[in-house]
Amino acid sequence: EVQLVASGGGSVMAGDSLRLSCTASGFTFDEADDMGWYRQAPGKECELGDLVSTISRDGYIYYADSVKGRFTISQDNAKNTLYLQMNSLKPEDTAVYCCAADMPPVIGVDYWGQGTQVTVSS
Repeated sequence: EVQLVASGGGSVMAGDSLRLSCTASGFTFDEADDMGWYRQAPGKECELGDLVSTISRDGYIYYADSVKGRFTISQDNAKNTLYLQMNSLKPEDTAVYCCAADMPPVIGVDYWGQGTQVTVSS
């Protein structure tokens, strides 16, 4: 059974940092085409949320313009864990953050993790 378990969210002040983690089971990262983070308003499906960042199997990294220079995505294949280091947080970063896996052969998210809430106060 595939599971993605996200953690690391919290309530912080503007300018603070958080590191989100997403541990996968049921598959290994080298089986996935891409791993990524999405964010969505609380109470809404992450599948309808905004793409924040992705990292591909061959190391290509994408960031949404709104987080470039502040967020860093990385993964530890030995731990099968995806990370999102978030620095210089802004109130507009407030959201539920979900991790996701895009498996071959079809492009698109195949597995979603549960969200972790990030709240940034001014």
